[in-house]
Amino acid sequence: MTKHILSAFLIAFSLIAGTSSTLAKPTKEPEIKALLITGGCCHDYGTHREILPAAVDLKSKLEVEWTIYHQRTSKGHRMLELYNNPDWAKGYDVVVHNECFANVGKDNEDFVERILAPHREGVPAVMVHCSMHSYRTGENKEEWWKFCGLYTKRHGAKHPFEVDLLKPDHEALKGMSNWTTPQGELYFIEKIYPTTTPLAQSISKKDGKAHVTIWTNHYGPNKTRVFATSIGHHNETMLQDQYMEMFTRGLLWAVGKPVAENINSAE
Repeated sequence: MTKHILSAFLIAFSLIAGTSSTLAKPTKEPEIKALLITGGCCHDYGTHREILPAAVDLKSKLEVEWTIYHQRTSKGHRMLELYNNPDWAKGYDVVVHNECFANVGKDNEDFVERILAPHREGVPAVMVHCSMHSYRTGENKEEWWKFCGLYTKRHGAKHPFEVDLLKPDHEALKGMSNWTTPQGELYFIEKIYPTTTPLAQSISKKDGKAHVTIWTNHYGPNKTRVFATSIGHHNETMLQDQYMEMFTRGLLWAVGKPVAENINSAE
């Protein structure tokens, strides 16, 4: 079934081949304008860019208009040209960071600040998987960790794991239940900042410890909403109904929309 779902998504949401593209405008005026930033090392971002917007289209009752900026490289040191524009996030209600550039920042210390400036001013974010491992070589790296809400620098072996909800009554996840991923790459969490609220955790087969896998953060002086998950290495994991719902719920929560009344839930 997973392959059939993916095929349907790829047909329905095939995108322009260029670096930056915008999905066809919804039939109704969009209630949310979202920017998805993706690309970099170690992941199938060519498919991720299809799955994530499709998940929201399937699960959200609100119209979402997507702009996709895909840096087509497998290198972890590429600086995205998008961030050279100080107004890169202008006009968007939320930015989804699904990128993997671990080695950016060493020779350009203000790069992280250029990314964080609009978020510090109040633009909400959704953080996916390797975005937590990005931008960690420069002097300003801890500010990125504060934005993410926690610090992680490594992961264990790939294996399925149970997603154990810690706060099932939290607005972002209320109505969902624990689930098990078909495959996974669990990030080891070394520090959690005080602004972070852990929502779910999973057990690593490597060290037997529980590591936070879903959380929220309130970043900076404006307490900007950030929803984040370290889950999302494999396509089959992202294609799970529970993952698509979790991601959509997180996006709705980040932009301040009532979650329960705007979600198409399978439960």
